[in-house]
Amino acid sequence: MNIIKAGSIAGFDFCHQQTLSFLLHTFEWYDCYIISNMKISKVVSVGATATTFMTLYSYILSEIKDEHFREPEILGQLLRRLIPLIKKKYTRAAGWQAHYLVGILFAAVYIYLWSKKGITPTVKNGLLFGGISGLIAMGVWKSVMKMHPNPPLLHFKKFYMQLLPAHIVFGLAATLSYNNSLKQN
Repeated sequence: MNIIKAGSIAGFDFCHQQTLSFLLHTFEWYDCYIISNMKISKVVSVGATATTFMTLYSYILSEIKDEHFREPEILGQLLRRLIPLIKKKYTRAAGWQAHYLVGILFAAVYIYLWSKKGITPTVKNGLLFGGISGLIAMGVWKSVMKMHPNPPLLHFKKFYMQLLPAHIVFGLAATLSYNNSLKQN
């Protein structure tokens, strides 16, 4: 696989290419069956909890900064502008569902790394995972906005920059939620 070429096509800079390369080498795709053996309820619980805290952060920051950083709503807007025949209430619901699904997928990767790769779920590692997730999210959102034929009007630089601390909140919340679930078992 040519990471540099894939990264360049997706609009990633060198830092994103290195992050992607690290993740691809850390998470071996032939180990996917292990994720399916994890307790789905734990993955969903950790992912939903972390996504909720991240979303609260984004909504509060949106109010404080008077900007539109509400990711689920932006996802709904992207879908509505792509397929205008779908009613707004359905695209709004789809935006929320997509947002939580991505959070659950991130949590599955975190839990895989904690439980199968021997990485300790510490606050420091949660912050690190959140930071890496934030860099990935910045690249994905930037690519989506560039490829979308009619993206919503946003202050894109501010939106992308808030994704990093939002995902750090996600990583911290995921770590604390996961550790709490271990105590309950």
